[in-house]
Amino acid sequence: MNPEAVPIRDDMIRLGQFLKLAGLADTGHEARDLVADGEVSVNGAVETRRGRQLGRGDVVAVSGPQGERAAVVA
Repeated sequence: MNPEAVPIRDDMIRLGQFLKLAGLADTGHEARDLVADGEVSVNGAVETRRGRQLGRGDVVAVSGPQGERAAVVA
């Protein structure tokens, strides 16, 4: 899997915001549920904090019924 690079404006972004920006979640509610259900990983480790700060180079993956989708913070 080759994750899509998603540019951000600032140096950091919160995980919940990045999920929406990258199209990995349609809404903030969906982002919250994905994180709470343990379906989101950052750099290969499951992440349960929606407010986690991400920086450039971090890889975010979401596992779901249609397989795994991923994006890298650029």
